[in-house]
Amino acid sequence: MAGKRRGNSGALLAVVLLAGLCAPARAAIIGTCTIMIGSTGVMKANPSINIFGSKQAGGSSATATITASSLLCTLLNLIDCYNVSAPAPAAFTSAPSGGDTNVSFASVFRLDGSGLDIPGGSPQKLTNGTHTIQVDLTATKSPGIFPAGSYQAEVTVRCE
Repeated sequence: MAGKRRGNSGALLAVVLLAGLCAPARAAIIGTCTIMIGSTGVMKANPSINIFGSKQAGGSSATATITASSLLCTLLNLIDCYNVSAPAPAAFTSAPSGGDTNVSFASVFRLDGSGLDIPGGSPQKLTNGTHTIQVDLTATKSPGIFPAGSYQAEVTVRCE
């Protein structure tokens, strides 16, 4: 009986080792896309208090660094293996009472220092390598104004 158990253990160990060796190979072929958050953005209100936005006076864009790497893309000389997007959220993650009522959100982003605003929900192709992204978010309340209080929102940067 002891001999059989050792034989099964050896076979199990071989399967585990083989599975461990196959996973990195699959990742190298499929590739990776890593997003590192740089700075969070700051949204400020307009004088009418019906718009919060990172492009308003005193606001700032959120930033991140994206590193895309795919051996398959390199081997096949492909230049568009990954797409990046930053769609607007549906709501604030936190807001005072009534702060989320009648609010619409819009996001834009810029890649690699470009001054061109790309709508957040429009995926853009990425080449292998490191890229910078700046993301801006605008929340518009219509009708009405934003009640006083603290607001937070999150834009998810996607690399697919």
